[in-house]
Order: sequence, then C-alpha cells, then structure tokens
Amino acid sequence: MLEAVSTSNELETPPWHENPIVEWLLAEAWNITDPVILTESLGAYLVEFGFPLYRLRINIRTLHPQVVATGYTWMKSTGKAEIFSAPHSILQTSAYQDSPFAAFFENNAGGIRRRLDVPGLPMDYPILKELQEEGATDYVAMPIYFSDGKINAITFAADRAGGFSTRELEQLYGMLPILSRLLEVHALRRTAETLLETYLGKHSGARVLDGLVKRGDGEDIHAVIWFCDLRDSTPLADSMPRAEFLLLLNRFFECMAGAVLDHNGEVLRFIGDAVLAIFPISAPEEDEEDRCKSPESACRSAVAAVRDAMARMNEYNRERKEQGESPLGYGIGLHVGDLTYGNIGAPERLEFTVIGAAANEAARLEGLCKTLKKPILASGEFVRMSSDAWASLGEHSFRGVREKQEIFTLSDPEITPNITEEKTGEPR
Repeated sequence: MLEAVSTSNELETPPWHENPIVEWLLAEAWNITDPVILTESLGAYLVEFGFPLYRLRINIRTLHPQVVATGYTWMKSTGKAEIFSAPHSILQTSAYQDSPFAAFFENNAGGIRRRLDVPGLPMDYPILKELQEEGATDYVAMPIYFSDGKINAITFAADRAGGFSTRELEQLYGMLPILSRLLEVHALRRTAETLLETYLGKHSGARVLDGLVKRGDGEDIHAVIWFCDLRDSTPLADSMPRAEFLLLLNRFFECMAGAVLDHNGEVLRFIGDAVLAIFPISAPEEDEEDRCKSPESACRSAVAAVRDAMARMNEYNRERKEQGESPLGYGIGLHVGDLTYGNIGAPERLEFTVIGAAANEAARLEGLCKTLKKPILASGEFVRMSSDAWASLGEHSFRGVREKQEIFTLSDPEITPNITEEKTGEPR
C-alpha cells in the first residue's frame, strides 16, 4: 500500500546550502547595488541569525588619485554603516602601521584573532584596547582576495562572553569567496566612476558611464565658457628643470581648475598650460543636481570662481616673492554660447569635450588679456547675463571673427593689470 503523501503548505523549504550566510549572499545580497547598504544588510543578517556581532568593518583598497582605501564600518548600536575614505598619506601614520590592515597589506597575514575578555592575552593593536573599553569580547580580522590578487580586509568584533564560536568562525570564513566577488563588483564600479570623473570630469564621466561611448554621441548645450592661460610658460619651461616646471604648472592648475570645480564648474581639458571649463546652463525643464539652473546663476558661479582663482594666485605669487621668484601672470576669458558636448576623435581614441564657435571665441577672448593688459575679460554676451559690475574696454577684433566685439573687464578696484616683465623691465 502506498503511503499517504502530505500536501501541507506549512512545510518549510529546506536550506540549499549548508552555510546560511552563503545562501543569503547568493539569494539576496547579489542584487544590492550600494556597498554601504550591503555592509548594513550583512551586519543586520548576522545579528538576526544569532551572531554576537558588535562591529563589522570592510576595507577596500582603491585606485584613486587621492584615496588609498575606502572603509565601511557598521555598528550594532545604530544599525548603520559609515563610509571612510583614507588618503594616501595615512600609509605613513602609526594609525595604519600599527593596525591589522598593515599586517594584511604589507605582510600578507592569513588571519588575526584576539580574545578581548581573557586577561593576559596580547593587545598588540591599538584598536583592540578601544574595542575592549567599549565592551567587545572578541576581534577577528580576515583578508579578502579579489580576482586580480588585490588584498582587502574584513573585521568582526563580538560582544558575547566567550566571543565567536568555532562554528561561527567557520561560517564567516566560508562566506568570504562569495562576499569578495560582490565587493569586487562594487569596487570596479567605483573605480570606473573615479577614473572617469578624474580624467573627464564629473558630468562628462557620468555621461560616458551611462552609455555615451561612441564617436558622435553627445548633446547640444548652452553654457558659460571659461578659458584661462598661464603667461610666459615657454620661457619658464626653458629656464627651469622639468620637474620644477611641472610643480609650477600643477600649482597653477590647482589655483584655476580648483576654483572652477569648487564653484560647480566642469573642467574639460588641460591644453598645455591652459584650462577649458564650462558652467552648464540647464534648460527650464531640467532638474539635475550640480548644474547651474539659469544663465544668471551660471555667470555668478563663473565670477565667483574667477575671484577665488585670483585669490589663490595672489597667495601663490606671495609665496614666490618670498622665495625671490617673479610672480606668474595669467589671463581668464569668460564667454557664453551654444556648444556640442560629446565624443570626438578617432573611433579607437575618443575625447569627451565641447566643440563650437563659442569655445574658439572664448580662447580668442582670453588671448586679448595680454594685449589689453587685463587678467579678466568677458564678452558682451556674458556681461548681459551677469549681475556683477563690468567696465567696457571698447570694441576689439577676435582672430578669425569678422565683426568686432565689445569687451569688458571687472570694474573692482582689486582687478589690476596682470603683467610680468622681461629682464629688461619692459612690459610683455
């Protein structure tokens, strides 16, 4: 006789993996798109499953010009994860050199465990004393290996008497291969965003990452155009060792491009010793973050960047004077116009930038700074949209432009001629 088969809907689905953390990572965590949320979700899951987790920290080394690693720290008390970006300089500090992370990254340690509730055991890392004072009873650090061999790290702190059990440590160790692949996906995305933002700019990089990758991909925009140039760079380069000239050039770019970026502009290109940047003007229906909303606000941002750049250059020139060096001259041209914003170049080597007559006119305008002996010049199109005080310098011709244009400079008392002198004392 056949046995009756139960049709109860109350039967639980049996686990398909012996390690519940691995099952959770594969079934749920794989579709989490943010590493902060992934860290928070992992911490919450471990506590819900019965782990005595007090603190969880994940450290991922990054490819970034300013940041060497990014840390995500989850605390049970808040249920939230905080993100921390470590600068490259941290590698020279005792905070790093005396940490378990240095043991992984520098000495290829296989794992670290320190019981914090047993008297007399070594407290060889400063973090252990801090956690012990907070009530932690156990500390475990494990390396996380990416597919390219890069070593990262994860640490767990417990708050239960006796710390983690052997079974719990086996489960934590067993989940690492899956967790490392999830974290690597997030890290690769972050690296791509960082490199595109660093080499193309924030908005340009985002557009490329969103799919504007073919030659000809782009859009027509209306923008304030900033073009600036370092005066006398050729004789400077000829008279200085290349390393020193590179330091000078980078300091000039910090003053100029740094001011543009700090005032919501987009640096598009470094052309020798010149900088091309824009302050985009949004269409009325657009509501993008980090973009200027109107012609007036774009002009305000550009003028604020000009004043900031001048203040930075004044400070730099004061330093140069104290060192017995002559001040650096520069010119900045401001214009407004229509541009095509997108990919140009050969099919296999593209550049995301702007093209159009307005960009050329901005460069020609800046070239007049030397002739008119003014550091800042603006076109009539720009001045008509600006709320700042401007003084007319009359009509002048642009190279390659038939009709003369009225040119303006800021009428502030501090805007003085920006002229360097030859060794003979004659103005250049």
